Order: sequence, then C-alpha cells, then structure tokens
Amino acid sequence: MITHIVGHVRARGQDIRRKREQMGYGLRRFASQVAISPAHLSRIERGQRGAQPEVIKRIADKLQVTMLDIADPLE
Repeated sequence: MITHIVGHVRARGQDIRRKREQMGYGLRRFASQVAISPAHLSRIERGQRGAQPEVIKRIADKLQVTMLDIADPLE
C-alpha cells in the first residue's frame, strides 16, 4: 500500500479543494464521507494543518485520484 511507501506526506490543499468542488461535494458532506471533521478538512485545504497518510488515502480514494495527485512526499 502506498501509505507504507510514502510514510509522511504534505497535502496540496488547493488541489483537494478544487477536485472536491469539481465533483460537487460540499465541505461538510465530503468530510463526513472521509471520516474527518469539517474543520479538519478546511484546515487541510487551507494548508494550516497536515494529515496522516491514511487520511490522505481516504481523501484520494473518494476523489478518485492517487495520493501523489494531492500530496507530496516529505523527505
């Protein structure tokens, strides 16, 4: 699984927000579907908070993209 390969990631919040909105998801509905709070999702999208690789994976799966489409590995 990619979460074991990457380890730590930095979410690209603007890409997450853009894709979420393109798919027609509101913040609260999307956050509920990926099992995080709307406040947490909002902070991720604004770049104010990081996220565990498992959270990024759930977001990527729901957005139908790969983790590397919405996050950068940290060295």
